[in-house]
Amino acid sequence: MSLFYVFVKSQPFLSSLGTAEPLAVPMDATTSETAPIQFCSIPDQSVSSIVTNPASTFPLSKRHCFGESYPGEFPLATNPSIVLHVLTACNLDPKDLAKLEATCSFFRQPANFAPDYELSISELAALDMCRKRAIFKPMTTEQQQALKQRCGGSWKLALRFLLAGEACCRREKFLAIAGPGHSITVTSKGAVYSFGSNSSGQLGHGTTEDESRPRLIRSLQGIRIIQAVAGSGRTMLISDAGRVYAFGKDSFGEAEYGAQGAPVVTTPKLVESLKDIFVVQAAIGNFFTAVLSREGRVYTFSWGSDSRLGHQTEPNDLEPRPLMGALENTPVVQIAAGYCYLLALACHPNGMSVYSVGCGLGGKLGHGSRTDEKHPRLIEQFQLLNLQTVVVAAGAWHAAIVGQDGRVCTWGWGRYGCLGHGNEECESSPKVVEALSNVKAVHVATGDYTTFVVSDDGDVYSFGCGESASLGHNNGIADGEQGNRNPHILSPELVTSLKQINERVVQISLTNSIYWNAHTFALTESGKLYAFGAGDKGQLGVELMANQTERGNPEQVDIDLN
Repeated sequence: MSLFYVFVKSQPFLSSLGTAEPLAVPMDATTSETAPIQFCSIPDQSVSSIVTNPASTFPLSKRHCFGESYPGEFPLATNPSIVLHVLTACNLDPKDLAKLEATCSFFRQPANFAPDYELSISELAALDMCRKRAIFKPMTTEQQQALKQRCGGSWKLALRFLLAGEACCRREKFLAIAGPGHSITVTSKGAVYSFGSNSSGQLGHGTTEDESRPRLIRSLQGIRIIQAVAGSGRTMLISDAGRVYAFGKDSFGEAEYGAQGAPVVTTPKLVESLKDIFVVQAAIGNFFTAVLSREGRVYTFSWGSDSRLGHQTEPNDLEPRPLMGALENTPVVQIAAGYCYLLALACHPNGMSVYSVGCGLGGKLGHGSRTDEKHPRLIEQFQLLNLQTVVVAAGAWHAAIVGQDGRVCTWGWGRYGCLGHGNEECESSPKVVEALSNVKAVHVATGDYTTFVVSDDGDVYSFGCGESASLGHNNGIADGEQGNRNPHILSPELVTSLKQINERVVQISLTNSIYWNAHTFALTESGKLYAFGAGDKGQLGVELMANQTERGNPEQVDIDLN
């Protein structure tokens, strides 16, 4: 019989036991009903493929942190609550929890702890970590169980779904949105500031007057906002209670350059049709709006004529319709909308997948053709590239993703070099940006023929259309000086102007509209906000010189997002 040992290192925990030695659990891969598994050679597989069923039962016990023996003298197998405490405190990855189950019968046998005596130690640890998530806490027991089943019947899979949603949507952190002509910022405490164009009341201050400086939306006092999205003449905010507030153009499906005289709402108004859906994200595309529920379901408004989004509705339908087809029973962690199309990042038991639906002009759906798709369709190219997607971005005419390994893929219309492949050719299937092969990306943002990539060390790269100085490559030309500081960039280039701020950038947001000159926000780790690009409507939130309509150099916006 061969023995294996798992060493769990937790210095504060070990100190409390009065020993500096790592705690060990005998690992017997031959006594269980499953085939022997060598711990050192476990392949990097999906969570579901290595989750096994419980083997046997033990007498019921209580969860506690100390055994009856002296510290350092008792085997952990007789004190499973100690192991559970350490696994939970260390915030292990769901994949690691699954590998523990596959390696040793101790981790897959029923732990006999509340709330479910049949759950294994690793499943209980995953459940405990799920309970720490802000999205999970408000759920009833029935809703929690429904989420578990939707994710594949395992708490480890449910935990992976929750963690993936937090990673790609930056939930419960400060954020900045560079919308079409106006801007929205959300502080870490959930307060919302807006500035820029306000012709439709999209700033939410009860007027239609433009604002050149960040101004607090006071009518939201007492409501904590965690997500925001800005469309042309329209803004949507999402609270920590899953409620959606909208203001500006009173339509979910009007085109960006819609009919004049359309009804407007100048202060945040609760979207009644979504009151029974706990929403965590929204996306505004031309002719339609989409929202994502905490359970991973996608709902769309409008643009349902001719079944463009999988259902038959009128253009200005105010009722959310669930997106049917391939995503009906698959949890989605992120959505992104471009010009008449939608991307969805889905969480399968065997990994992350990207789906697209809508207009295929320019190959932006990623299926190797330019045909439209009425129902969500899996983008199969990522399987061929052996790439697990963690972030999706939908520009007006092109799209981009970041893989778990840091690779960046782009596809769609390549005008002005927005795909980063050194040319202006279209790509109808995702293609790795080879110029970034030495960069590990963590974030990507797309606009109207523009793309930004943020690396794990906080460096920023941009490429594509350089109009309105929105790429940040000012070539050393000071603001107000003459010169060609707005060239188009065909391959990724380091934004040296952001490198000079000597702080790690964590998020980029840029205008995603074909009717507005673009502006860009760079958000740092400490919550500082820098703006550059078009500022003719005050959307930069910084002061411009006389007759100046844009800024080529990033300038800090006077706002404290912390």
